[in-house]
Amino acid sequence: MTDDPRRELAEFLRTRRTRITPQEVGLEPGPRRRVAGLRREELALLAGVSTDYYQRMEQGRDVRPSDQVLDALARALDFSAEETRHLHSLAAAARTPARPPRRYEPEEVPPTTLRLLRTMPTPALVVGRFLDVLAWSPLGGALLGEFTRLPQGERNLLALLLHPDAGEVCPERTATVAELTGMLRAQVAAEPGHPRAVELVGELAVSSDEFATLWARHDVLETTRGQMRVDHPMVGELNLDWDAYPIPGSPGPLLMAFTAEEGSPDEERLRLLASLLTTAEA
Repeated sequence: MTDDPRRELAEFLRTRRTRITPQEVGLEPGPRRRVAGLRREELALLAGVSTDYYQRMEQGRDVRPSDQVLDALARALDFSAEETRHLHSLAAAARTPARPPRRYEPEEVPPTTLRLLRTMPTPALVVGRFLDVLAWSPLGGALLGEFTRLPQGERNLLALLLHPDAGEVCPERTATVAELTGMLRAQVAAEPGHPRAVELVGELAVSSDEFATLWARHDVLETTRGQMRVDHPMVGELNLDWDAYPIPGSPGPLLMAFTAEEGSPDEERLRLLASLLTTAEA
């Protein structure tokens, strides 16, 4: 992870350029091609900018592309809406003069949200901007299991799923890890100098080759809903949908609520888990 936004912009463009083949954009690859994906001059031609200008962007030099240039590059690289927003965010950071280190307040869950969690009949988590799990509902805690006993600084959703044993309870762990890494990338781009972001990315890159490989891909997601499959030791397989909601008055944490389709076996198993939890607390 680099703290230079120009380098971050350069690496993002380079990884995306090497994934697009000439055939995908209507170009002839030629018989003696030695590079993966598009050449710099080919992308520059497609985007309508000079080769020298684009090369300086990929070199992380002091280039300040306009929104029109960024949109042209996004179209040429067939970016998704999330990738286009990410590109503009990186460019905005690269155009902003360096600022003195700022003070970051710790993420806190409002007392009213904690009260809401205690009354929720469905699994729910409060997740910080960098996927730290800050609080949970009773059923959310039942899904997390022993994870809830970890010290606060170690309760990170991505770190949990990168654990070698996570596949035993999350059959689609690999896909979920890739999705969460993309979400983390989007959040880090918004606050690249945040101490927690620097600490977390560094720790995960050192401890997990899987994460290091995914992080180097520069994939980005701004997912607000998804699916998760959990093999719970008490009730068996649970196929759950989740939605993320911003917490009012707090710019970082999100409330992730997990639900099952009405009338499905998954809903019945959730009810069984809730009843077992009530019995254990009685």
